[in-house]
Amino acid sequence: MQIQVNATNGIENKETLERWADGELKDTLARFVDDVTRVEVHMSDENAIKATGADKRCAMEARLANHQPLTVTHHAATQDEAFRGAAAKLKRLLDSTLGRLENKRDRESIRKDPSAIPE
Repeated sequence: MQIQVNATNGIENKETLERWADGELKDTLARFVDDVTRVEVHMSDENAIKATGADKRCAMEARLANHQPLTVTHHAATQDEAFRGAAAKLKRLLDSTLGRLENKRDRESIRKDPSAIPE
């Protein structure tokens, strides 16, 4: 799984953020390593000049093999909270999306089972 971090000018310590985000996401999304090819993280400070409430934004996009990309966004007061909130949302979204796909693949069709056809 490849992790790519993009940060705007309002975000501090970009190199440190990239190393930390890489480790955190690989730990958080470890069970999806076979399905996720790349995760793009976009960190931004929407109000860089003013220190207001939830002005840090983290958007994550997970690229899946043979599936459309999944995207989540989280706003918070700090970079850490925004990142962790988006990572948690992405984990839940991957779990539900990939779980549904797995359930769909595991189901038997009534067309294949002659005993399932009502008489």
